[in-house]
Parts: sequence; structure tokens; C-alpha cells
Amino acid sequence: MRETDLYDPVKAYLEAQGFQVRGEVGACDMLALREETVIAVELKLSFGLPVLYQAIARQAIADLVYVAVAESEGKAARRAWERQRGDAVRLCRLLGLGLLTVRGTAVSAHADPGPYKPRRNPRLRTRLLREFRGRTGDHNRGGSRGVAVVTAYREDALRCAAYLAREGPRRVAEIRAATGVERAGTILLRDVYGWFEKAARGTYGVSPGGLAALDQFAAVLDGFAATQ
Repeated sequence: MRETDLYDPVKAYLEAQGFQVRGEVGACDMLALREETVIAVELKLSFGLPVLYQAIARQAIADLVYVAVAESEGKAARRAWERQRGDAVRLCRLLGLGLLTVRGTAVSAHADPGPYKPRRNPRLRTRLLREFRGRTGDHNRGGSRGVAVVTAYREDALRCAAYLAREGPRRVAEIRAATGVERAGTILLRDVYGWFEKAARGTYGVSPGGLAALDQFAAVLDGFAATQ
């Protein structure tokens, strides 16, 4: 397939909406006109940054700008596009671009050009801010992969483990009062990291894994001491 194979289907799509269409007008792959409304369309065989760069440049001269890309007939390529399509639509909307796909002679519209304002997610925002404020410092390097992330939850678990390593097995109420970790009961009961062991009903101690974690996260524990 060539980029020129996309031209006729997209032209027919726009003409059906009352536009006059011309190919290769100035730097535009396609230019369409209906009364005073000008549409520019950039054609590419696949979605990516090159076509987005071109489309953004066309926004200076057109009222509406579309990206038109080929939708492959191959099963593997179609599955890949299905996984990518949601992100592609969001990106086009964020940039104020429209998105068309061409499969054979059929054209599908996935996004129309226009101003875009992301829908707020107050619940997620609150969760992120709670996590941010719950951490004592910046213990993780952004972009890391395959390493244990020091979350607010892990910090609280470290506080409990450090206390038990010093004092020996204690009841949940004592641990909560001494560490200031309000969710100590949940942390000890769930034992997500395998750092604790039950000594008696309602009483917990630190496990060998917990002692190893205290060495592993010694820098975090030092940070606790520095803030006290």
C-alpha cells in the first residue's frame, strides 16, 4: 500500500459531507473547502510522530486538521492497532486534531478536531496526593524498573518492623501508639511483604525477612530519624 491509496477513500468521505477536495495543495496532502471552512488532511500509512508533526503545522492555515492512517488487513497489525487506538485518539484530541482510519475504501472517524480538556478524576488525584504526602522523602529514582518502590505503605511497614526489631514482639495497640502508624493492625494482619510473624493472639514480632528489609532500606530508616 502507498499513501496515495488513502487519497480516494478520504476524498469520497469528505465530498459526501459537501466539501470540495484537492490533493497536494501547498504543503498539504489534501485540502478541502466548504463555504469558508478549510480542512487539511495529512495521509500516512501508520500512526506516529511524523504525521502528528505535519498535522500540527497545518493548524496554522486550516480550520480543522485530520490525520488519516491506514488500517492494516493483517491480523497481527490490526490487533496492534486496536491496542494503540485509544491512546492515539486521546493524543489527537489533546492536540486538537481529528483521526481517520482507512481500510480498503471504508473510512472511519475516531476523533474530530476541536479544543480538548481532559476529564478530571478527583478520586485518583486524591489518592496520588495522599500517597505523595504520606511519604517522608524522595526515596525512589523516577523511571526505575524491577526495583522495590518505597511507598507510603512500605514506609509504615518499615516503621513497624523497626520498632519490633528493637522491642521484641508487641501487641498491635502498642505498635500503633509507639510508631504513630494508624493502620498498623492492617499492615500486620495482611503482612504483604512477609516481614512479620504472629507471636500470640494480637501480638506480632519481626520475621527474618523483616530484619533483612531493615538492612535493605536502611537509608529510608535513616530518613525517619532525620525527620524526628
